[in-house]
Amino acid sequence: MTKRVKLEARSGFEMQAEVAEPAGDARAPGVVLVQEWWGVNDHVKDLTTRLAGEGFLVIAPDLYDGKTTKDPAEAGALMQALDTARAVDQIAGAVAWLKASPRCSGKVGVTGFCMGGAMSFAAACHVPGLSAVVPFYGVPVPEKVDYAKVTAPIQAHVAEHDAWVTVAKAKAIQDELASRSHPMELCVYDAQHAFVNDTRPEVYHPENAKLAWGRMVEFFRKHLA
Repeated sequence: MTKRVKLEARSGFEMQAEVAEPAGDARAPGVVLVQEWWGVNDHVKDLTTRLAGEGFLVIAPDLYDGKTTKDPAEAGALMQALDTARAVDQIAGAVAWLKASPRCSGKVGVTGFCMGGAMSFAAACHVPGLSAVVPFYGVPVPEKVDYAKVTAPIQAHVAEHDAWVTVAKAKAIQDELASRSHPMELCVYDAQHAFVNDTRPEVYHPENAKLAWGRMVEFFRKHLA
């Protein structure tokens, strides 16, 4: 289960998020989980709870301020209307909230899916103090990010049969980072876009979803320890 919390974005405006805590009362690594273009819906809350079950303190910032949708056209409109700089501010606020939490060990990572994957890359570029970043099938608009600022290790997950987030686009980011002596682990799956989303049977791929999830958890455990 998640709980709703209020906090401040990096620039000071009020925002909301869903939080899930791991079992026990020991300190745990923190993870910011960034939503798909549908909003912070039940699926995002479920992912947040599942990741907390792996031993992380997890927060999912609500980039749409409470709005959710099941309609692709509306989701696309919400995503297009999203102020990227404001969203990065919200992610940075979530990172700060985790680091200030008595449950957090101090190490924080970011992951996200679809639109959240793109925002995870943006966070890697523009939110300092991250220890690991794991984007899922999302790439940012190139002119809105500066890969020269990346310091955290990145593990990216993309699908071969994704017409939007192509393997070529992900490899271009990998090459850009490599040119700056910053390697990025790239995991490619025989699947479609959003293959981790178990609420969408037309694209969900159980085997690859399990494999990708396990890789993410292992990556976070390694770099957030």
